[in-house]
Amino acid sequence: MAAALLGIVAVVLLIAWAKVHPFLSLILGAAVLGVVASVAPDKMITSFTGGVGTTVGGVGLLIALGAMIGGLLAESGGADGIVNRVVGRVSGRALPWAMAGVAALIGLPLFFEVGVVLLVPIVLLVSMRTDVPLMKLGIPALAGLSVLHGLVPPHPGPLVAISSLNADLGLTLGLGLLVAIPTVIISGPVFGNFIARYVPATAPAALLPTRRQPATPAGTAEATGSAGTTGTAGAPGRRDVDGDLLTDDDLVNPGGGRPGEPVDDSGTETARRTPAFWPAVITVLLPVVLMLLRAIGELTLDEGTAGRKTLDIVGTPIVALLAGVILAMFTLGYQAGFSRSQVSSVLGGSLPPIAGILLIVAAGGGFKQVLVDAGVGNLVADAAKDANLSPLLLGWLVAVGIRVATGSATVATITAAGIVAPLAATLDRPGVALLALAIGCGSLFFSHVNDAGFWLVKEYFGLTVGQTIKSWSVMETLISVVGFAGVLLLDLLV
Repeated sequence: MAAALLGIVAVVLLIAWAKVHPFLSLILGAAVLGVVASVAPDKMITSFTGGVGTTVGGVGLLIALGAMIGGLLAESGGADGIVNRVVGRVSGRALPWAMAGVAALIGLPLFFEVGVVLLVPIVLLVSMRTDVPLMKLGIPALAGLSVLHGLVPPHPGPLVAISSLNADLGLTLGLGLLVAIPTVIISGPVFGNFIARYVPATAPAALLPTRRQPATPAGTAEATGSAGTTGTAGAPGRRDVDGDLLTDDDLVNPGGGRPGEPVDDSGTETARRTPAFWPAVITVLLPVVLMLLRAIGELTLDEGTAGRKTLDIVGTPIVALLAGVILAMFTLGYQAGFSRSQVSSVLGGSLPPIAGILLIVAAGGGFKQVLVDAGVGNLVADAAKDANLSPLLLGWLVAVGIRVATGSATVATITAAGIVAPLAATLDRPGVALLALAIGCGSLFFSHVNDAGFWLVKEYFGLTVGQTIKSWSVMETLISVVGFAGVLLLDLLV
């Protein structure tokens, strides 16, 4: 037990005090744990690398495929289309509810930070145009994104918990959605309506979305350059954001003239079409529906039947997400006016931003495996039995403690899942799924100054630190507590 505590303390101190990257912190924490537990160095290395490989093979592929769908949704304008369609058809008191629903929908494939970047400008603009208080719209949007990020696959946290506990992904997805709906309602529109009275916020003018200027007509001096330079086949030359002439190579690997920008935004606006609303929605929901159908098939169809085998294959997470990527290439890529090379570039451009997440998750898998192989999990399981402590409560409390200490929901999920993994063997299939959700709820507890999400929200909404704590931090705590209450309620029913 002392080895586990020292290993976790090492990770917490390295992240929170020494400001070491979580990837390195988890590796060093695993080393401390192994040394204190008297694990032989060669066995410790084998255990760590085995955990890394298993995690990347099981979770890394899913994160990458989910990021590809999110990348196409963002770059094609599909996310904007969903937001504008829903928000444009409601008004008044229904707006906060619509904002929560939209955030939850686009939050299925998008990482939290990407969802914030896409949604917040719309929230600011709608608030300004309708005179609805900013927090009344912003909190529901943030709640929808945060709940989906913490509880519903294919986001990294839920996937890590599912992998570590050997939980059924489809069942966890279904139960997670049941927990997510009331949690979003209470922590979103309901809490937003309350907190808007106490946190007056004004939309930062610099972040308000502005309409793109139409492309300069062909033949003008600006389009052709001062010397009348033209592109291939006599087409007017197009210039990037720095004024440099775009070449065919720029369009094969689009980037707006700067490294890391996956799609060229200059000169191609008129060739783009915003994807239609329903195809975009169907694309987002396809992987979810396939995984849910598999879970339903496991409950209703006999094993070995043709229907059951089909659902088992198409509902396998990697197959479901791959199907979503392929569909997105057409509905969000080619239908939006992207060429084949541009679609390829968007897909490739969606991977570098998640490299850090993949490495952290992989190192967390190694840390978890060292915990398990050192026998720490069995000690915790025995202690929980002796104390007659519920596995769900233990998983939630461990995740809460690490979340508050490190500010990282991913690290909290990884560590808590590794510690309580032996307890999963004592639970039935629904119980293991609920344990994964309990850990996910705990990982969202009280985001504060050591969490990057805290500062992201503060700056985007132009809040003070005190206002951010009153709104965002309390909202995250509410999500954690209400979500965990939902998990306990389901535990009584299933």
